[in-house]
Amino acid sequence: MPESLSRQRRKPGGAGMRGKHRVIIYTKRLRFDFELRRNITIIRGDSATGKTTLVDMVREYTDNPSGSPVTLVCDKPCYVLSGALWKEQLFGMKEGIVFIDEGNEFVWSDDFARLIRQTDNYYVIVSREGLPSLPYSVEEIYGIRLSGRYGTLKQSYHEFYRIYGMDEKKMEVRPEKIVTEDSHSGYQFFKAVCDDYRLRCDSVNGKSNIFHYLNTHKDSKMLVIADGAAFGSEIDRVLHLIEDRENVALYLPESFEWLLLKSGILKKGEIARILAEPSDYIESREYFSWERFFTALLVEKSQDTYLKYSKGELNPAYLRETVKSQILSQMDRIIFEGAVPNDEKNKKC
Repeated sequence: MPESLSRQRRKPGGAGMRGKHRVIIYTKRLRFDFELRRNITIIRGDSATGKTTLVDMVREYTDNPSGSPVTLVCDKPCYVLSGALWKEQLFGMKEGIVFIDEGNEFVWSDDFARLIRQTDNYYVIVSREGLPSLPYSVEEIYGIRLSGRYGTLKQSYHEFYRIYGMDEKKMEVRPEKIVTEDSHSGYQFFKAVCDDYRLRCDSVNGKSNIFHYLNTHKDSKMLVIADGAAFGSEIDRVLHLIEDRENVALYLPESFEWLLLKSGILKKGEIARILAEPSDYIESREYFSWERFFTALLVEKSQDTYLKYSKGELNPAYLRETVKSQILSQMDRIIFEGAVPNDEKNKKC
């Protein structure tokens, strides 16, 4: 068995890209200061908000560090990737932060997605549209807010749980139907929950199918569950679609496996430490999306327990009432109602 995932955190200065990295870049008239914690960060927004200015400042510094009016402070090298020779440029960019301005059409290509999977960089991509070939998090989509001479990144979508157009802090969700992106263990779990309460549960078999499903099913009060760690490319069009539909709520945990780990059913303190600062443990080259890391972590930590996990087929132990209840308790403000749960009926008989 490979080294325990919880022990793979490298010491500062070691090879690879993981952890949080602060970027400070400034001139006499403008300053940007932000922190990156995942391998893909998306910057979006209208014209004249500072997106291109940021990339141009990085470019000016990297082209002429000693003679540029730009100062850049970061613990990792910063690069700008652009133009027809982007593949050749990418080959020389290692263990750094790569900035890509909008207008570079290669970011839409499967070729780009394939090649950056093989690198150990973090990527900051300016794009007003979703990039479907890349699995990036809803948490890592930012706009730039300028205040006087200071520029910072502001999250556009910053919570795992969001009800578009409603008060997220006060409203409870009482679904009549659950729709899952997952078609394997996650779907099997929520299908069992729905069966208990005599609710409907549908799987759309992939994040790109959620938009079509919502566009063709407008009747029932539904809760859509998807992996937030990879749903960034879909979030914008889905939110626009349901803007005026108060009968649709989104629940976007990092992944189903993250939800199981977060529930505490595996009573191991090291899991809590990892979940508190996952970026410290997730090597960008090995885990292109965080959801894959959480799956590997759950498989490893449950290996020798009655909760041994398999993504393809859900272990029935996860459907025991005490375990199931502990998992569902993590889903804040989501209330399951309907018929009396089967387990409760059995107790009364």
